[in-house]
Amino acid sequence: MTNPEPLDLRLERFTPRLNLRTEGNRRMVMGEIRRKWLVLQPEEFVRQLLIHFLIQDMRYNRNRITVERGVKVQGDPRRTDILVFDQQMRPFLLIECKAPSVPLRTDVFRQAAHYNGPLRVPYLMVSNGRESYVAAIDYAAESYRFLPMVPEW
Repeated sequence: MTNPEPLDLRLERFTPRLNLRTEGNRRMVMGEIRRKWLVLQPEEFVRQLLIHFLIQDMRYNRNRITVERGVKVQGDPRRTDILVFDQQMRPFLLIECKAPSVPLRTDVFRQAAHYNGPLRVPYLMVSNGRESYVAAIDYAAESYRFLPMVPEW
């Protein structure tokens, strides 16, 4: 990435909103979109915080957010972390979530761009919970530009 400034989403403020419980020795979180208990892995923690951000701060419609949606990329099955659809149900924003310990380097953005191939969303985002970047994709110019904020829905 070309050294853009990370977005300051302050996702940790949504931690108290997470519905958590312990099953045996596993921490579980109630998935905000799928409404089922999930193992609270670091990447899942980031995903749930981002979903709260999208719904609460950005006012995205929860019914237009999908989690771990299957997509074929060059014939191989993959899963998107978060995919948001616009009002016409077109893919709008693809988000790749990483654990907080994973640095957001160029390879993470490339992974998200690779998953985006068949979707062609106008906005692509990567986040590890501490840092987040969002880019507007210009397919005609085969380029992208980093944005200072998450796009309005």
